[in-house]
Amino acid sequence: MTDTVPNGEDNLPQIGLIAQYVKDLSFENPNAPNVYSWQSQPNIDVQFNIASEKAADDVHEVALKISSKAVADNGTVFAVELVFAGLFGIRNVPDEQIQPFLYAEAPRLLFPFARRVLADAVRDGGFPPLLLDPIDFGSLYQQQLQAQAAAQAQPVGEA
Repeated sequence: MTDTVPNGEDNLPQIGLIAQYVKDLSFENPNAPNVYSWQSQPNIDVQFNIASEKAADDVHEVALKISSKAVADNGTVFAVELVFAGLFGIRNVPDEQIQPFLYAEAPRLLFPFARRVLADAVRDGGFPPLLLDPIDFGSLYQQQLQAQAAAQAQPVGEA
């Protein structure tokens, strides 16, 4: 026996990854070929951002942007920027659960693939692959919610 609703409409919550893709990828090696003879160890800065937008009814695009710049004493070693995105189908999910999924769970699903693309781009640029540590997107999402709540709770005119 199957569980169906009287009108035949499926009303169970469903989330699925429809597609994942490189939306934008940029690699710069501005000081080649001299950079390969530099002896100093570069400082590597990594930044990331998550964006989400509704692409269609029941479809959301989540874009994970990762930017990294390696700088040594002599100048920039490399700069890389990746926007890795995924399309997620979301049906029959309560509105209050959609944002946590889009900003915590979806990036967690995309990150391993984005990490590999970024590592390969840096390696293909002639450097050791840039292997990013795992990121706890759920904790970061909770921290951001707490920071927003604290900012809204602060009375106007106080700093």
